Amino acid sequence: MDKVLPVARSELILGGQKSGKSRRAEVLAQSWLAQSGSHRAVMIATGQAWDDEMTQRIARHQADRAQRVPGMITVEEPLHLAQAIQRHSTPDTLIVVDCLTLWLTNWLMPMHANATDSEQTLSIETGQLLQSISSAPGPLVLVGNEIGLGVIPLGREVRVFVDALGLLNQQVAAACARVTLMAAGLPLTLKDVS
Repeated sequence: MDKVLPVARSELILGGQKSGKSRRAEVLAQSWLAQSGSHRAVMIATGQAWDDEMTQRIARHQADRAQRVPGMITVEEPLHLAQAIQRHSTPDTLIVVDCLTLWLTNWLMPMHANATDSEQTLSIETGQLLQSISSAPGPLVLVGNEIGLGVIPLGREVRVFVDALGLLNQQVAAACARVTLMAAGLPLTLKDVS
Protein backbone atom coordinates (compact mmCIF):
# COMPACT_ATOMS: atom_id res chain seq x y z
CA MET A 1 0.00 0.00 0.00
CA ASP A 2 1.22 3.53 -0.72
CA LYS A 3 0.34 5.57 2.35
CA VAL A 4 -2.61 5.72 4.67
CA LEU A 5 -4.95 8.61 3.92
CA PRO A 6 -7.76 9.74 6.18
CA VAL A 7 -11.14 8.87 4.68
CA ALA A 8 -13.82 11.59 4.73
CA ARG A 9 -17.55 10.96 4.88
CA SER A 10 -17.65 12.13 1.25
CA GLU A 11 -14.91 13.35 -1.07
CA LEU A 12 -14.98 14.76 -4.59
CA ILE A 13 -11.68 14.31 -6.44
CA LEU A 14 -11.31 16.54 -9.50
CA GLY A 15 -8.50 16.95 -12.00
CA GLY A 16 -7.47 16.65 -15.60
CA GLN A 17 -6.81 13.47 -17.51
CA LYS A 18 -4.00 11.39 -15.94
CA SER A 19 -3.75 13.81 -12.99
CA GLY A 20 -3.91 11.04 -10.37
CA LYS A 21 -7.64 11.20 -9.56
CA SER A 22 -8.36 7.48 -9.77
CA ARG A 23 -5.11 6.61 -8.04
CA ARG A 24 -6.06 8.80 -5.06
CA ALA A 25 -9.47 7.10 -4.92
CA GLU A 26 -7.73 3.72 -4.91
CA VAL A 27 -5.40 4.77 -2.08
CA LEU A 28 -8.42 5.92 -0.07
CA ALA A 29 -10.03 2.51 -0.69
CA GLN A 30 -6.80 0.77 0.38
CA SER A 31 -6.73 2.87 3.56
CA TRP A 32 -10.36 2.03 4.29
CA LEU A 33 -9.86 -1.69 3.77
CA ALA A 34 -6.73 -1.69 5.97
CA GLN A 35 -8.62 -0.14 8.91
CA SER A 36 -10.81 -3.17 9.61
CA GLY A 37 -11.41 -6.71 8.41
CA SER A 38 -15.12 -5.91 8.24
CA HIS A 39 -14.62 -3.02 5.77
CA ARG A 40 -15.59 -3.43 2.12
CA ALA A 41 -14.93 -1.28 -0.96
CA VAL A 42 -17.10 -1.06 -4.06
CA MET A 43 -16.19 0.70 -7.30
CA ILE A 44 -19.17 1.98 -9.28
CA ALA A 45 -17.87 2.33 -12.84
CA THR A 46 -19.83 4.60 -15.17
CA GLY A 47 -17.79 4.21 -18.36
CA GLN A 48 -19.12 2.36 -21.37
CA ALA A 49 -17.05 0.78 -24.13
CA TRP A 50 -18.22 2.52 -27.29
CA ASP A 51 -15.13 1.62 -29.33
CA ASP A 52 -12.10 -0.68 -29.32
CA GLU A 53 -9.82 1.85 -27.62
CA MET A 54 -12.31 2.34 -24.76
CA THR A 55 -12.74 -1.44 -24.44
CA GLN A 56 -8.97 -1.80 -24.06
CA ARG A 57 -8.78 1.15 -21.63
CA ILE A 58 -11.51 -0.34 -19.40
CA ALA A 59 -9.80 -3.75 -19.40
CA ARG A 60 -6.47 -2.13 -18.47
CA HIS A 61 -8.09 -0.14 -15.64
CA GLN A 62 -9.81 -3.27 -14.32
CA ALA A 63 -6.57 -5.28 -14.34
CA ASP A 64 -4.57 -2.48 -12.71
CA ARG A 65 -7.24 -1.89 -10.05
CA ALA A 66 -7.48 -5.62 -9.26
CA GLN A 67 -3.75 -5.66 -8.64
CA ARG A 68 -3.60 -2.45 -6.58
CA VAL A 69 -6.84 -2.90 -4.59
CA PRO A 70 -7.65 -6.63 -4.66
CA GLY A 71 -10.41 -6.30 -2.06
CA MET A 72 -12.49 -3.85 -4.11
CA ILE A 73 -15.36 -5.19 -6.22
CA THR A 74 -16.61 -3.40 -9.34
CA VAL A 75 -20.21 -2.68 -10.25
CA GLU A 76 -21.05 -1.16 -13.63
CA GLU A 77 -23.77 1.51 -13.68
CA PRO A 78 -23.67 4.01 -16.53
CA LEU A 79 -26.90 5.90 -15.76
CA HIS A 80 -28.67 5.33 -12.44
CA LEU A 81 -25.87 6.33 -10.11
CA ALA A 82 -27.95 7.40 -7.10
CA GLN A 83 -29.72 4.05 -7.01
CA ALA A 84 -26.41 2.18 -7.24
CA ILE A 85 -24.98 4.21 -4.35
CA GLN A 86 -28.09 3.54 -2.26
CA ARG A 87 -27.99 -0.17 -3.12
CA HIS A 88 -24.33 -0.70 -2.17
CA SER A 89 -23.65 1.84 0.60
CA THR A 90 -23.44 0.54 4.16
CA PRO A 91 -21.60 1.92 7.21
CA ASP A 92 -18.76 -0.58 6.54
CA THR A 93 -18.58 -0.04 2.76
CA LEU A 94 -16.61 2.68 1.00
CA ILE A 95 -18.05 3.51 -2.42
CA VAL A 96 -15.84 4.88 -5.21
CA VAL A 97 -17.66 6.40 -8.20
CA ASP A 98 -15.40 6.64 -11.25
CA CYS A 99 -16.39 8.85 -12.88
CA LEU A 100 -18.96 11.64 -12.85
CA THR A 101 -17.76 12.98 -16.21
CA LEU A 102 -18.55 9.73 -18.01
CA TRP A 103 -21.88 9.50 -16.14
CA LEU A 104 -22.79 12.97 -17.48
CA THR A 105 -21.58 11.95 -20.93
CA ASN A 106 -23.90 8.94 -20.87
CA TRP A 107 -26.86 11.26 -20.22
CA LEU A 108 -25.97 14.06 -22.66
CA MET A 109 -24.11 12.51 -25.59
CA PRO A 110 -24.86 12.37 -28.33
CA MET A 111 -26.99 15.48 -28.15
CA HIS A 112 -30.41 14.49 -29.38
CA ALA A 113 -33.02 16.66 -31.03
CA ASN A 114 -35.15 16.18 -27.91
CA ALA A 115 -32.55 17.63 -25.54
CA THR A 116 -35.22 19.04 -23.22
CA ASP A 117 -36.27 15.54 -22.11
CA SER A 118 -32.63 14.56 -21.48
CA GLU A 119 -32.01 17.75 -19.49
CA GLN A 120 -35.12 17.18 -17.36
CA THR A 121 -34.18 13.56 -16.69
CA LEU A 122 -30.60 14.60 -15.90
CA SER A 123 -31.91 17.23 -13.48
CA ILE A 124 -33.93 14.57 -11.64
CA GLU A 125 -30.99 12.13 -11.63
CA THR A 126 -28.62 14.85 -10.37
CA GLY A 127 -31.04 15.70 -7.55
CA GLN A 128 -31.17 12.04 -6.59
CA LEU A 129 -27.36 11.83 -6.74
CA LEU A 130 -26.97 14.82 -4.42
CA GLN A 131 -29.45 13.26 -2.00
CA SER A 132 -27.57 9.94 -2.08
CA ILE A 133 -24.32 11.77 -1.24
CA SER A 134 -25.83 13.35 1.85
CA SER A 135 -27.64 10.20 3.00
CA ALA A 136 -25.03 7.49 2.26
CA PRO A 137 -24.41 5.56 5.48
CA GLY A 138 -20.78 4.84 4.53
CA PRO A 139 -17.94 6.87 3.02
CA LEU A 140 -18.23 7.96 -0.59
CA VAL A 141 -15.45 8.99 -3.02
CA LEU A 142 -16.50 10.57 -6.31
CA VAL A 143 -14.06 11.13 -9.18
CA GLY A 144 -14.61 13.69 -11.94
CA ASN A 145 -12.77 15.76 -14.51
CA GLU A 146 -12.14 19.48 -14.33
CA ILE A 147 -12.27 20.46 -18.00
CA GLY A 148 -13.34 24.10 -17.91
CA LEU A 149 -9.92 25.66 -17.31
CA GLY A 150 -9.03 26.28 -20.95
CA VAL A 151 -10.40 28.41 -23.74
CA ILE A 152 -14.11 28.44 -24.52
CA PRO A 153 -14.64 25.43 -26.79
CA LEU A 154 -15.93 25.65 -30.32
CA GLY A 155 -19.32 24.12 -31.04
CA ARG A 156 -22.63 24.39 -29.21
CA GLU A 157 -22.67 20.76 -28.05
CA VAL A 158 -19.21 20.95 -26.48
CA ARG A 159 -20.03 24.27 -24.75
CA VAL A 160 -23.27 22.79 -23.38
CA PHE A 161 -21.36 19.79 -22.03
CA VAL A 162 -18.57 21.88 -20.45
CA ASP A 163 -21.20 24.10 -18.80
CA ALA A 164 -23.19 21.10 -17.54
CA LEU A 165 -20.06 19.45 -16.11
CA GLY A 166 -19.00 22.67 -14.39
CA LEU A 167 -22.43 22.97 -12.77
CA LEU A 168 -22.42 19.29 -11.75
CA ASN A 169 -18.96 19.66 -10.19
CA GLN A 170 -20.14 22.71 -8.22
CA GLN A 171 -23.22 20.91 -6.93
CA VAL A 172 -21.31 17.77 -5.93
CA ALA A 173 -18.54 19.85 -4.33
CA ALA A 174 -21.15 21.65 -2.21
CA ALA A 175 -22.57 18.29 -1.08
CA CYS A 176 -19.21 16.69 -0.20
CA ALA A 177 -17.27 17.07 3.05
CA ARG A 178 -13.92 17.16 1.22
CA VAL A 179 -12.94 18.35 -2.26
CA THR A 180 -9.49 17.58 -3.66
CA LEU A 181 -7.98 18.90 -6.89
CA MET A 182 -5.31 16.65 -8.41
CA ALA A 183 -2.49 18.00 -10.59
CA ALA A 184 0.58 15.97 -11.64
CA GLY A 185 -0.31 13.32 -9.04
CA LEU A 186 -0.34 15.88 -6.22
CA PRO A 187 -3.46 16.63 -4.16
CA LEU A 188 -4.60 20.15 -3.32
CA THR A 189 -7.35 20.28 -0.71
CA LEU A 190 -10.00 22.81 -1.75
CA LYS A 191 -12.46 22.00 1.02
CA ASP A 192 -12.30 19.87 4.15
CA VAL A 193 -15.11 19.92 6.72
CA SER A 194 -14.72 16.26 7.67
